[in-house]
Amino acid sequence: MKLSASDWLVVAAYFALAGALGILAARRAGRSLADYFVSGRSLPWWLAGTSMVATTFAADTPLAVTGMVARHGVSANWLWWNLALSGLLTVFFFSRLWRRAGVLTDIEFTELRYGGKAAALLRGVRALYLAVPINLIIMGWVTRAMVTILETALGISGWSAALLLFAATAAYSTLSGMWGVILTDFFQFAVAMTGSIVLAIAAVNAVGGLDQLAAGAARHFGSAEAAMGILPPPDSPWLPLSTLVVFLAVQWWAVWYPGAEPGGGGYVAQRMLATKDERHSLLATLWFNVAHYAVRPWPWILVGLATVILYPGLENPEQGYVRAMVDLLGSPWKGLLLAAFAAAYMSTISTHLNWGASYLVNDVYLRFVRPRAGAREQVRVGRWATVVLMVLAFGVMGMLETVEAGWRFLLAISAGTGLVLILRWYWWRVNAWSELSAMAASLITSLTFQFALGYDPTDPSGAGFAVVIVGTVAVTTMVWIGVTLLTPPEPAATLESFYRRVRPGGPGWRAVALKLGHHNDPIPGGWLCWVNWVAGVSAVYLTLAGTGELLLGQPARGWLALGAAAGAMAVVARNLKKDREFSARR
Repeated sequence: MKLSASDWLVVAAYFALAGALGILAARRAGRSLADYFVSGRSLPWWLAGTSMVATTFAADTPLAVTGMVARHGVSANWLWWNLALSGLLTVFFFSRLWRRAGVLTDIEFTELRYGGKAAALLRGVRALYLAVPINLIIMGWVTRAMVTILETALGISGWSAALLLFAATAAYSTLSGMWGVILTDFFQFAVAMTGSIVLAIAAVNAVGGLDQLAAGAARHFGSAEAAMGILPPPDSPWLPLSTLVVFLAVQWWAVWYPGAEPGGGGYVAQRMLATKDERHSLLATLWFNVAHYAVRPWPWILVGLATVILYPGLENPEQGYVRAMVDLLGSPWKGLLLAAFAAAYMSTISTHLNWGASYLVNDVYLRFVRPRAGAREQVRVGRWATVVLMVLAFGVMGMLETVEAGWRFLLAISAGTGLVLILRWYWWRVNAWSELSAMAASLITSLTFQFALGYDPTDPSGAGFAVVIVGTVAVTTMVWIGVTLLTPPEPAATLESFYRRVRPGGPGWRAVALKLGHHNDPIPGGWLCWVNWVAGVSAVYLTLAGTGELLLGQPARGWLALGAAAGAMAVVARNLKKDREFSARR
């Protein structure tokens, strides 16, 4: 792709502004560890929620969605769409509890909820596990995608260019901490979405408009339902009913995945902990889930459908997105989309560097090495931890062949851990050994299914993935429940201290609540949480389906679905107004 002077000017302007925002935030980030890792707990909901959306919009995401749509049609996205069920559960059942916990990281929560040596062991093991291997895998596949983009678009050594981009991201992340991440996220999200929409318009125009896009995609896949149906046809070879049932009935609550952790966690928890109060925590997470699942995917999906017409037979369909960028855009739009990819990449990498460093500093260094380190030393170690993660990440970047393969592998090795992460909030009997045994059983069982029994989670039919997920969930659940019942409960003092601070309520804590004088405490929001969850999930999926119907030729059905989505969201708004505790926090 040949870039003109105007393209390079757009790219240069992006980097100049992103760098300026990082430098602007550096002084504020250096005041304390809370400023460096959770922005001083002062974020409004719209800024925290947009930062969550920006983080999940990485360079890998458009490529992965394009590849899935080009291989299997629109319904292939259920691999990740199912996680909206978990995301909305976090909104209504956990966002307030996380903010009440007031910890610096979600890993620190383990020693608030549990006590003794087992809790300390869990905190250290989980911090190292998530900060190093898991975090590096994620940064590896994100950079793998960026390399593909740079090599295809510019015809240069993608690894060299990605190294420069990675170093620039690490520089402002190291200096400015979470403040820099949040400010640049907001700007980067606007740039990335603008670029995605511009390319979607160009791709649709290149195939002759939306009607021709729908017709061409239907010819390629054999029917309109197979190409553009939100739900797959009954005879779908890639997404048979058994696999779809696994997605909708098991995966969303049983599997840990960054950005959609059952019960919240990771960088989503980090943003919730950084908000002003419980109200802002809930609204931030609600905005994130609506934008992430219902609105943002359609520009990528349109490009994916266009690529099956424009570039049939690509060996790696993920490259179709970049081919479309190279072939269809003129100047300065090429520069804008290149800047958009840089923005998406840098937003995700900066978050993962800051998030991983927060574990290494708060949950390893300050907990086990230097508990009495001063404020300046804490921030200095945080910056060094960011640099170390940067160096390690570059060592694993060439390990994954495709982005989708990385997604599936991570889902598989965490299967079965989700339920314990949910129930630890609402059942007093869960202990530190429950989580430790779930982590170990999930990893060992998943690897056994994949490498000893030969089930491939990347199998195009989806059957191998379904077997690995269901088998790992079954074994892991039996293991951790058995371990829970065979090991002693947490000390009464630990349970009572946790309850006083978080007040989770519900029948699972009734004995503890009664002992403390809290009679029949409901969960925050009461039974309306269930209504809100059903209404929220309905609103997200109806918006997703309605937008697709409008774009792909069924306007009446589209408007009907969007009207129903608006009604469902009105139910949520009404119920939140009824919630006196929520409404009082204004």
